Amino acid sequence: MAVKIQPLGDRVLVKPLEKEDMTKGGIYLPDTAKEKPQEGKVLAVGPGKMSDEGKRLPMDVAVGDIVIYAKYGGIEHKEGDEELIILREADILAKKK
Repeated sequence: MAVKIQPLGDRVLVKPLEKEDMTKGGIYLPDTAKEKPQEGKVLAVGPGKMSDEGKRLPMDVAVGDIVIYAKYGGIEHKEGDEELIILREADILAKKK
């Protein structure tokens, strides 16, 4: 997907990763029973937050990172048929290795 959105400041554009449609026991889950995903792939990163001294602070995440973010953090945005989330860097809790 070609990203047409460039986040500003300390914001990050994330594509949520899809959860499994089936439980470990083999039961299929309808869309209404699925939990909201909390993992996603970083598609774009803003330039970073400005410090009080006027210097740009570097971001801790980069394009391509898989991150875990706060359940109700960010703003959902639909780009074509893609569901995306724009988060502040502070809403990102961890990176997966």
